[in-house]
Amino acid sequence: MEINVAGLLHETVGAVREYELAGAEITADDITFRQVSGQLKLTRTPRGILVEGKFSGEVELICSRCLSAFRYPLTISFQEEFLPTIDINSGLPVEAPDEPGAFRIDDHHIIDVDEAIRQYALMAVPMKPLCEDSCAGLCPGCGKNLNKGTCGCPSETTDPRWAKLGELRK
Repeated sequence: MEINVAGLLHETVGAVREYELAGAEITADDITFRQVSGQLKLTRTPRGILVEGKFSGEVELICSRCLSAFRYPLTISFQEEFLPTIDINSGLPVEAPDEPGAFRIDDHHIIDVDEAIRQYALMAVPMKPLCEDSCAGLCPGCGKNLNKGTCGCPSETTDPRWAKLGELRK
């Protein structure tokens, strides 16, 4: 989502613009955020533009137990300041900030919010996503998805390296 902020950069500090987003799809390198709805609030600051956003939607993930694809609901909130690369009045380049990873307003006074949304969405996705809490996973013997029924593998298999210890128990 790209927004031209040239007009907002000409206004005084504290000026606000608000935007609604409904039913959008935001695709970045490694994540697709679908059915996105939410609000963006852009506020003029002394250094640039403060972008505050709150979005909800869903992402498609792979279950870490059964390897099935599923849709995961996601809600993110963020607040980031975008800094200009070009002075709005003179058209001269602005010195880059010392802040690593700072978001920038491009040479045409356009803010691209997709990268901020992507970063916050990646942080909100669980490290080991599960399609459901009671996911049974895959059979270690044949690889069948145990959520769809049992397989014909023996229920108890012993690693041959532990066989001697099993004899002690008997």
